[in-house]
Amino acid sequence: MQNTAWITLFFAGLLETGWAIGLKYTEGFTKVGPSVATIILMAGSFYLLSRSLTTLPIGTAYAVWTGIGAVGTVIAGIVFFGESRSILRLLCIFLIVAGIIGLKVCSDA
Repeated sequence: MQNTAWITLFFAGLLETGWAIGLKYTEGFTKVGPSVATIILMAGSFYLLSRSLTTLPIGTAYAVWTGIGAVGTVIAGIVFFGESRSILRLLCIFLIVAGIIGLKVCSDA
């Protein structure tokens, strides 16, 4: 059951990355198609997060969810939007990933 919650949380984080990137295309929610897609991704992400909370501690799950979303969004920004790939920026991404792994390893669930 616990592994299922972690897998669910992982996909919730991926959907968070999707809606964060989607926000760029909504142009302030003035474009209907991207806005609808972004809202669907938001709903899916929140739903999967809520499902994982039936097993995982809220503090751990929320931190991991936002961490996955943040790392995914930064990587997508680098790959798709040509954002900076500086060593310092990549080091910061590594630190977020290390924190996510640390929370998983130290979790009771």
